[in-house]
Amino acid sequence: MKKKKRKIVKPQVTSFDFQPGRILARKYEVVTFLGSGWEGEVYLVREKESGIERTAKIFFPQRNVHNRAIKFYAKKLHRLRHCPILIQYHTQERITFCSMPITFLISEYVEGELLLQFLKKQPGKRLTAFEGLHLLHELAAGVEIIHQAREYHGDLHDENIFIRRRGLSFNVKLVDMYNWGALNKEHIRDDVCDLIRLFYDAIGGARHYARQPQEIKNICCGLKRSLIVRKFRTAGHLRNYLETMPWRRR
Repeated sequence: MKKKKRKIVKPQVTSFDFQPGRILARKYEVVTFLGSGWEGEVYLVREKESGIERTAKIFFPQRNVHNRAIKFYAKKLHRLRHCPILIQYHTQERITFCSMPITFLISEYVEGELLLQFLKKQPGKRLTAFEGLHLLHELAAGVEIIHQAREYHGDLHDENIFIRRRGLSFNVKLVDMYNWGALNKEHIRDDVCDLIRLFYDAIGGARHYARQPQEIKNICCGLKRSLIVRKFRTAGHLRNYLETMPWRRR
């Protein structure tokens, strides 16, 4: 009998733990760790030659088999390069980590901090309803352009949104788009429901919802998906509603 070939099981990488000063691909110096997710880790890096700061998204090899994930990101970000809410892709590089080839994306670096961290620094760890409306409008207007391009984000939450306050409004950038397959109506609806959920959580969530004005409740719809998608079919509908919504006199 022929012996069965033993299947080689590659180790699962759960952290790279690159420290400041580490050189990647002989071109980039790690400045600091920015965050992590299911697919990999994100670092602030500096180009050795120019001193320009960039963002490096480094994929765990088990999440990027045959470079499928990184190809998806690169192509999708290139198609959507006209969308100002998305971080702009530059190039990709390769390194070796624990004898395994690792591919990473280099993109623009934007100032700010993750929405999750930003909210923790606010009074009561939340935004006022007025501030939350400005944030929601900025996000909806940005995602609207993605939807107009017949695309979707697919993974909107407070750990993949970079935010910087700008007067009454905010500068926001989205990262970590997810691939749920070809676009369909459910993907658009998911994005809209995620936007409403972000807004709901940013202004205090369930703990403060009962005391919110009716105008806020009219947007959140009690987080009932059926009501949200009936009222806001796309991010554009949500953006237009915010710009024309009626306010009761008090």
